[in-house]
This record gives sequence, structure tokens and C-alpha cells, in this order.
Amino acid sequence: MNEKKTFRRSDFHFDLPDELIAQEPAAERDASRLMVLYRRDGRIEHRNFSNIDAYMAPGDVLVMNNAKVMPARVFFRRTTGGLVEMMLSRRGEGGRWLVISNRTGRLGRGEVLTADRDPGIRVTIVGRIGDYLEIEAEPELTEGLLERIGSVPLPPYIRRDPGPKDRVRYQTVYAKESGSAAAPTAGFHFSPELLRNLGARGVETVFLTLDVSWGTFQPVRHEDLGLHTMHRETYHLPEGTADRVNRARREKRRVIAVGTTSLRVLESTFSGGVNVPGRGETGIFLHPPMEVRSIDGMLTNFHTPFSTLLMLVSAFGGYDRIMNAYRAAVEARYRFFSYGDAMLIV
Repeated sequence: MNEKKTFRRSDFHFDLPDELIAQEPAAERDASRLMVLYRRDGRIEHRNFSNIDAYMAPGDVLVMNNAKVMPARVFFRRTTGGLVEMMLSRRGEGGRWLVISNRTGRLGRGEVLTADRDPGIRVTIVGRIGDYLEIEAEPELTEGLLERIGSVPLPPYIRRDPGPKDRVRYQTVYAKESGSAAAPTAGFHFSPELLRNLGARGVETVFLTLDVSWGTFQPVRHEDLGLHTMHRETYHLPEGTADRVNRARREKRRVIAVGTTSLRVLESTFSGGVNVPGRGETGIFLHPPMEVRSIDGMLTNFHTPFSTLLMLVSAFGGYDRIMNAYRAAVEARYRFFSYGDAMLIV
């Protein structure tokens, strides 16, 4: 399906007008648009997301990421009074955090900062790992503490401050396992009513967890894809989820990943024709001409040029067909990225 033998960063460019980058969520979760792409022949259909049940069959298994987004955007003060923004990306060892900051180059090892909303909370810069700062907090940055001092970590392409509605809409309705710095956005489109309708149709929904790190927004910078260092994320594939996915595969029923994050876990844990349950870390980088083996379909949003997410989708859907679909989406004025519209690839 991926006809070229070698793909480079520049192959994943497309022109996107700024006004197509969604700055707000749709009025209702399932009110977004849905592009349906058929892998077999590249055919495209334009629908509304509320019609997705028409593309689901009894016995299909939707694999969803139930990661819950933390209030991971926190402001700290330097001793000079300067304000520093930090995005908590992922937990390190011993209560430490890896963070992205707007002042990474100016913060030195050993520097102590205090939380802007609570000066009693201090963080110390203990090191640097690539683009990340490693910090140590006192007291520990628990979920309850972050609810008090943090805010919703909206992606960098949403050019506004987070508001009260983002605490609800930048989260799936089935979010459960806290620890994610970014949302598994393909799940945004599911309302409780739509999930009930799918269940009544005989569609199974199962859950795994991938804690999405801020690295999901990092573009590929090297023209040679082999030089790209992929960010790592922690996952949990429960035994019950693996059993139901493996049973569906044995019975020739479709396994459909909801989002790139679910696919990363499924592909990382796929061995000998089955998904192996467990906890771990994955740094899997899926791109053409690699073949995706663990799923029969996927639901995803529209991704940024040069991103690992666009490359992943191209590995599954086929490079030429995905890039053609993206051009069609721009022409039809679909809304792009986290708060944008959806694509179903079957």
C-alpha cells in the first residue's frame, strides 16, 4: 500500500490555511464532521460524526484510550520575579517530572522556583534531558495539587488561554486514568448517547491507557526519518482488553483503534499474532513503508504537517491515499487538529 521504498520528512508537507486550525470544540461532541477513507480503493465519503454507527458492524471492537489529562500547565516564579511557564510532560523517577518550558535555555541546574498560585510549592531544576528540563517538586505534585495550581494544557496551535469549558471538552467522556499531559483527541467526538447507541448495535468498547506526553506535539526535524528520536510514553494494556481484542481477531471481527495513541499500544504489544497484556513504555515510531499489523481500522483526527502522527496514519492508510485525503479535507474546509474533525479509515 505504501508504494515508495524510502520516505523523507518533506514527503509529509501539506498546505493548511490557518483558519482551518480549530480553536474551539464543536458545539456538541458528535457534531463534528467525519471523513471516511476506504483503504481498498481510496474512496472518500463526507459525513457527520453522529453517523459513525452506520460504519460499525455488530462485533466490531473499538479500542479506546482512557487516559485523563492533568492540569499540566503550571506557572512558576523565579527569585527575580520573572514568570516561567512549564508543561508537565511525563513523570520521571523518584517523584521527578520532565517538563517543557518557555525558558528552558535560561534555567540552570539547582535553580529554585515557586508556584505562582501557591508560593509554598517549590520546584528545583535538577537536570536537562534533550528538549526537557527535569524538575523535583516539594511537596510532590499530586493530582489534587495540580487541580489547584495548574490549568488545561491546550496544544501550542490553539492560540488562546484555556477557559472553564476546556476542563470538560479537552477530555474524553470516558477519561479515567490520570497522568496524561495531552488528550487522546480522537475520543473527543463520542458522547455518552453515541456510545450507548453503538453498544446497542453490538459494537464492543474496550479500554487501554497511554499517558500522552507533550512530545506528541514535537515535529520530525530530520529529513532522514531514521535520525528521529521518538518520545517515550507509558502504557497499560489490561488483560481483559487484550483477551477481547485477541478473541475478536480469532473470530475475524474488526479491531478498530480510536486514535493514534491506542494504535501505538496495540502495535507495541502485538507479538505472534496476539496482543500481550501488561505495563511498559513505548517509543514506537510508525511510518511508511512500515506495515501496521494489529488493527483493521482506525479513527483519528487530522494531524499537523511533518508530525509523527501524520506518518503513523500514513503507515496504516497508505501514504498516497492519506495525502490525497488531506488535500480533499483542506478543499472541503474540514477543521484540523485537536478540536477539529475526524477521519475513519477502514
